[in-house]
Amino acid sequence: MDNNARVAEAQRWLTLVGIGEDGVEGLDTRAREAIGAAEVVFGGTRHLALAATLITGQAIAWPSPLGDGIEWLLGHRGRRVVVLASGDPFHYGIGATLARHVPAEEMSVLAAPSAFSLACARMGWPMQSTRLVSLHGRPLEAIHPHLHEGARLVVLTSDGEAPATIARRLVERGFGRSRVQVLEALDGERERRSETTAAALAEAEESSDPLNVLAVTVVADSRAQVIALAPGRPDDRFEHDGQLTRRDVRAMTLARLAPCHGERLWDIGAGSGAIAIEWLLCDDSLEAVAIEAETERVARIERNAAAMGVPRLSTVEGRAPQALAELADPDAIFVGGGASDTELLALCIDRLRPGGRLVANAVTLETELALGECYRMLGGELIRLGHEHAAPLGGMTGWAPARTIVQWCWHKPREFSAPQ
Repeated sequence: MDNNARVAEAQRWLTLVGIGEDGVEGLDTRAREAIGAAEVVFGGTRHLALAATLITGQAIAWPSPLGDGIEWLLGHRGRRVVVLASGDPFHYGIGATLARHVPAEEMSVLAAPSAFSLACARMGWPMQSTRLVSLHGRPLEAIHPHLHEGARLVVLTSDGEAPATIARRLVERGFGRSRVQVLEALDGERERRSETTAAALAEAEESSDPLNVLAVTVVADSRAQVIALAPGRPDDRFEHDGQLTRRDVRAMTLARLAPCHGERLWDIGAGSGAIAIEWLLCDDSLEAVAIEAETERVARIERNAAAMGVPRLSTVEGRAPQALAELADPDAIFVGGGASDTELLALCIDRLRPGGRLVANAVTLETELALGECYRMLGGELIRLGHEHAAPLGGMTGWAPARTIVQWCWHKPREFSAPQ
């Protein structure tokens, strides 16, 4: 070992050890030695019990809230500290939380197979083609976007009541015929597996072992509520009072907003929240804030977000531009209401991050004039969107034109100075 390697090893005061239900028997030599040599061992009560025969230092169970425990852990920086975690600490585990406070070069990670890995191994399902969903401490609605005919899901749950609760949700959304296997206490003495349908599990009176995952083969019936993978979901999937960007225009708007990994959207004058919701459905890394002045619409947006499987949507009740003051700067902005307000547009242009996209839609002459002026001063794209749908006309069929939309799309340059 050279000098640099020795220095790097000395800096690693924290070791994350993944432990399974088989306890110390499933640990390799390095993990056993790390636990035995630790001055302090943090973990859940269950983890500490599993490793009790190896612990010689101080054992500390995580408190609630967890943040207090993180402060205690950081207070031991420089000592030999072990954190026990379930399986792989960086797969929906404590590792992601600790990495926000402890640099990678200060920790060693000795992972064990995750519950997802064990479940896929038991089922014979390749992980790369299986959808891995964590509902542990997360809203149940997060499963909605994954419910597609033929999809295989492995779902991490929170407790013994969760399998029946999840099954009831599948039934409600038209997936009652889905095949469900409940995998309990994987790799432990209590390991058990049972297979049934979602409909039958929904009626189950007995709870499962608190440590369980579900393996679901999705089967959709004729009324199943499938959330399509592409933007432009049907209008009737959104509860609204008429303030809705219609699906064809919505699809084109999302294409111009061009979501990229980890970006944040402001949906100003959100109405039903459809633009922000479809933005979030593009990728789990995305963030969105729906800004809406009317209380009833804010509640409606939140209901739509839950139904469409993106309960992480943030809502702000208030009128722009005042409601924008405390928000983090966005990478993309959609102005669906208020685009005739030149003060609002100026603020959006100022707050938009370099390289970001601003899209504003106009249906009135006043707003069209405002967007035309923005186009004259800043460039971008100015587009007139008109389309027609076939509809009954007397006893025959004719074309019914939708309201024409004028859309201004602008990319903010990396180096930008506002026109004087």
